[in-house]
Amino acid sequence: MTPIHFSFSTAFVLGLSGLAFHRTHLLSALLCLEGMMLSLFIALSLWCMSLSSTSFSALPILLLAFSACEASTGLALLVATARTHGTDRLQALNLLQC
Repeated sequence: MTPIHFSFSTAFVLGLSGLAFHRTHLLSALLCLEGMMLSLFIALSLWCMSLSSTSFSALPILLLAFSACEASTGLALLVATARTHGTDRLQALNLLQC
């Protein structure tokens, strides 16, 4: 495993562990998801550049567009929960009260 592969794998695993273990606030969960998506974007971009093929060149842009949609949806949910519940703590949210 090259150092570049190790660093991107480590960045993804750190984002995943942050999402799994530090779920106190919705904003921290969204930041962990965004870090995971960015590490995937950079790894996919480097993979497409190393192949030197134009057939896979649109994949990083599609992933980046998906990441932007995910971030905007997450921030809209953050604003909605902060307005209705008064906090962004995940412990205060109850999915059965919808």
